[in-house]
Amino acid sequence: MRIRKTIRKILAVRPGYLSELSRFTRMGRNKERFELKFTDLFPITSDRTKNTGYDKHYIYHSAWAARVLAETRPEVHTDISSILYFSTIVSSFIKINYYDYRPAEVILSNHTSGHADLTKLQFPDNSIPSLSCMHTIEHIGLGRYGDALDYDGDLKAIHELKRVTAPGGTLLFVVPLGATPRIEFNAHRVYSKDQVINYFEGFTLRNFTLISDNPKENGLIDNPSNDVLARQRYGCGCFWFQKNA
Repeated sequence: MRIRKTIRKILAVRPGYLSELSRFTRMGRNKERFELKFTDLFPITSDRTKNTGYDKHYIYHSAWAARVLAETRPEVHTDISSILYFSTIVSSFIKINYYDYRPAEVILSNHTSGHADLTKLQFPDNSIPSLSCMHTIEHIGLGRYGDALDYDGDLKAIHELKRVTAPGGTLLFVVPLGATPRIEFNAHRVYSKDQVINYFEGFTLRNFTLISDNPKENGLIDNPSNDVLARQRYGCGCFWFQKNA
């Protein structure tokens, strides 16, 4: 009965699967490199696409930040709650101290992992010369990750990032960007470029790069025009700030 259900499920999602299995089985006849049993079948039905799919926000903002660090070359970089792929890969050439509200149990050389609450960071004032917090602030205070509900949680977190960045230090900051600021509860907030810049008084914007939500505007757009920004509903803004001395 279980086998019949499995067959019906396979045929429903990929009618040609069983014929391909039969052809492949014949190819392996009289070869003993692998076992090929019905109970080990693992049908994948969604990967036959013309191009490899990916999440533009996370692929491009991580690539943008890695390029900044390849240019600035800090001895140590601190990352708070950005996607783990970024810190683990960059740790191959820069020492990374990574922190998250939900600590990640990652064990790698040149990479440490610990707990931090962005609304009350444990670091002294003006103590971190190279810092990033990317695609994170928009979630603070919405309860999505088990944190307390707080309408101004993002502002408290931004205050903390500003407080701990060393004078002259680098802060890489990434958030969703749109023409109209809004909250899509409980997923995230969406900001405007001017809104973000106003929040970082006391910092100089060294670079602003956009990841557009327009499929025809692929890649990293350096210093996009106001017209491009006005067309965004859920783009991604990458801000390279430097704290004023």
